[in-house]
Amino acid sequence: MIKTEKLSKIFRTDEIETTALDEVSFEVKQGEFVAIMGPSGCGKSTLLNILGLLDNPSEGSYTFNEKEVATLNERQRAKLRKNNIGFVFQSFNLIDELNVRENVELPLIYLGMPASQRKKRVEEVLEKMQILHRKKHFPMQLSGGQQQRVAVARAVVANPNLILADEPTGNLDSANGEEVMNLLETLNGEGTTIIIVTHSQRDAEYAQRIVRLFDGQIITENIK
Repeated sequence: MIKTEKLSKIFRTDEIETTALDEVSFEVKQGEFVAIMGPSGCGKSTLLNILGLLDNPSEGSYTFNEKEVATLNERQRAKLRKNNIGFVFQSFNLIDELNVRENVELPLIYLGMPASQRKKRVEEVLEKMQILHRKKHFPMQLSGGQQQRVAVARAVVANPNLILADEPTGNLDSANGEEVMNLLETLNGEGTTIIIVTHSQRDAEYAQRIVRLFDGQIITENIK
């Protein structure tokens, strides 16, 4: 599903050149659950942004579903992204002015799904995430764990092939964090490919493979 070869990302200013990723090569197969770990500043989030088609590499190759995507423009990346990838962020990234149902519905609006189908699909996903009873509530009326469940619902509502999660339990207590990881594990069991970036060894243990980055390079890969 995913293959990178000598993937590099260099950030340049007038005076400084910083290498965030240094010739990273690895693969993720359809249906895998992979955790990316490493200290702050090692390139984890940069790699996730490139894998999620939010950014382009400076050098190297990135093949997604057998298509070279490293050189796509923003419009092409956006089209591929909305049809294939769901995102879960540490800060939830919900829209405060929209209620739960409206937040989860957004990806389906972007895909042009008819309203009647959107309503049915949103309610199915909210029920699966055990948050349907809160569908008319706004994000600020929810606990952190509930907000992250809504964020996961939004990520999966369009049936993406891939979910990318950046520190998905970082703002949660241990009980709510475990609940979110169990949700991701269930989705993976149903066939969704999942890649998480995490500092938490406990969260990483949910994955089938742990990739460790240091100074923009893969230093180890552990298969469980």
